[in-house]
Amino acid sequence: MRNFLVIGQQLAIWSVAWVACLGCNGPASQTEGPAAELDYPIKVTATVGMVADIVRQVGGEQVAVTQICGPGVDPHLYKVTRDDAQTLSNADMIFYSGLMLEGKMSDTLVKMARRRPVIAVTEAIDESVLLEPEEMQGHYDPHVWMDVSAWAQCVTAVADALAEFDPAHAAEYEQRAAEYRTQLQALHQYGQEAISTIPADSRVLVTSHDAFNYMGRAYGLDVQGVQGLSTESEAGLQRVNELVDMLVKQDVHAVFIESSVPRKSIDALVEGAQAQGHQVTIGGELYSDAMGKAGTYEGTYIGMLDHNITTVTRALGGQAPAGGLNGKLSP
Repeated sequence: MRNFLVIGQQLAIWSVAWVACLGCNGPASQTEGPAAELDYPIKVTATVGMVADIVRQVGGEQVAVTQICGPGVDPHLYKVTRDDAQTLSNADMIFYSGLMLEGKMSDTLVKMARRRPVIAVTEAIDESVLLEPEEMQGHYDPHVWMDVSAWAQCVTAVADALAEFDPAHAAEYEQRAAEYRTQLQALHQYGQEAISTIPADSRVLVTSHDAFNYMGRAYGLDVQGVQGLSTESEAGLQRVNELVDMLVKQDVHAVFIESSVPRKSIDALVEGAQAQGHQVTIGGELYSDAMGKAGTYEGTYIGMLDHNITTVTRALGGQAPAGGLNGKLSP
């Protein structure tokens, strides 16, 4: 565990160095910064979909984004392949989430930072917003995107980095960033209003692992995960039994599987509750560490959170339109 933390600290140092550089000598101070005339679109590589989507929204036609972790891929466990390393090497810029989400990619990202801008988008988030669970030993919970208002702060990191790398289009990046923040504010408000319609006693969100704590805080849910923050941990029998007892005692009738995590631990809860004569159903599949399929509404950050908010609301007895905030959710 100690080596893993050291790698994360090294990567944070590189990220801070790049952010500090933004206000100094500009991108030309990088070992291989952009030339006076950029080739468009700017080649950007992003680690996870939630980050890639911010870059696409803010970058517009000036950027071409390649995403490392696709739908259903768990970034906690993902190891960089040879093809990934080549993709990263060919990038003009690299964006990643940070806060140790991409733990097994850290060493590669540190190396890439020697020759191109490598930006952790969560560096822009006010630390007072971040959750620091005891089990993380002084490190923050990385699943910030589950609170739309907190994740919106990452838009600033992307817009600033793109503007510094490509000053000629700085005004366009800021304009698109402002427009995107407006959309995110509407989504955040929808989350607050929809979740509030769930009966107070039913606002219990049980999922495979602790990826939804920010969602719980932002929208008023009691979040319970079978596994810890990282999917590297195994669900213990004691934890499963505790949750089964909680489901029965609090008369909870719906639990949720995740698109990027095996469902066996959730199935164990359903079976355990049934053994006690309590009926529990799968309330739906939520997107936790990865978005939906590319080209779909759920394959965007807004669609991902709209799906989660709407699915949870309807499964727990609240009121939300089947099509979600924008009427675009898949039936």
